[in-house]
Amino acid sequence: MVSGDWRDHIDDTDARLIDDYQSGFPVRERPFEALADDLDTTPSDVLDRVRSLRDDGVFRRFGAVLNPPVIGSSTLAAVAAPDDRFDEVADVINGYQQVNHNYERAHRYNQWFVVTAGDRETRDSILADIADRTGCAVLNLPMLTDYYIDLEFPVVNSDRFARESLAHTAVDATRISETATGDLATLDAELLLAIQDGFPLSATPYRDIAADIDADVSAVLDAVERLLADGCIKRVGCIVNHVVTGFDANCMVVWDVPDDELDERGVAVGELPYVTLCYHRPRRPDQDWQYNLFTMIHGRESSAVDEKIDELAATELPFEHERLYSKRTLKQTGARYDDLVDAAE
Repeated sequence: MVSGDWRDHIDDTDARLIDDYQSGFPVRERPFEALADDLDTTPSDVLDRVRSLRDDGVFRRFGAVLNPPVIGSSTLAAVAAPDDRFDEVADVINGYQQVNHNYERAHRYNQWFVVTAGDRETRDSILADIADRTGCAVLNLPMLTDYYIDLEFPVVNSDRFARESLAHTAVDATRISETATGDLATLDAELLLAIQDGFPLSATPYRDIAADIDADVSAVLDAVERLLADGCIKRVGCIVNHVVTGFDANCMVVWDVPDDELDERGVAVGELPYVTLCYHRPRRPDQDWQYNLFTMIHGRESSAVDEKIDELAATELPFEHERLYSKRTLKQTGARYDDLVDAAE
């Protein structure tokens, strides 16, 4: 891991690699050749740089960012874990391979986690099992509308919050089906399983993936392009570790927006450059949960993040809200799809 200011350890070529290739990584048999031409260096040098940045923690991994609600069924869930059983409850939740994120947040609902499975039935059975084993009621909040979700933003800078220096972003209201299933061809399902933890760091990652699943490399390249077009893969590139790069003051803000204003407000907020996530999830009044719009702001300074939330509340979202700052990462991995192949057969 890098120590001190991580930016002191990189040069201009690293900086371009970090900020310019979080997406758009070439889908070709020898992708590092294309990067080498763009960065005016050699393919082996680019590969060595990606390895070094990953080893230093600047990159979490290299490969594809998958889209859980499109591939299968995913939900954000939360529990109010008693203080004296907090770690015990976290151990139970984190023990499920289908749980890929779990954060402690400053709120009565103090553990927030994501469950991803091949279908809704499997997903909900996991939630029921967690409730039974922990004795904690589970707040189940599947995404209903995606206004804007993208953690791709420049980090080689001194910005106080994400996208501080960028213009507005393209946004629309994308409905998410609650009955989604991993309805994939066998090759596509096997490919997604092979890449869910990242691509091999080699000169020929797609060829290596093809060998792993006993497929022709041309078929794998075609499948990656198809899955990108279908939205199963959101992007291919170097996945940045925002905490290591200084964006560790992230806050999830939940808003009580009038239902008849939700799409208009969601689209407007999603267009703001400093909002990294904006989506609609259901209210759960029977569990004392009145909020239906979620936003996330990533920053290097809590004061800057709070300033932007104040701005949101004063302009675009003048409604009751709560700020759920992250206190601790309890688990963070890529989403797991190990039941997809069975569903595809």
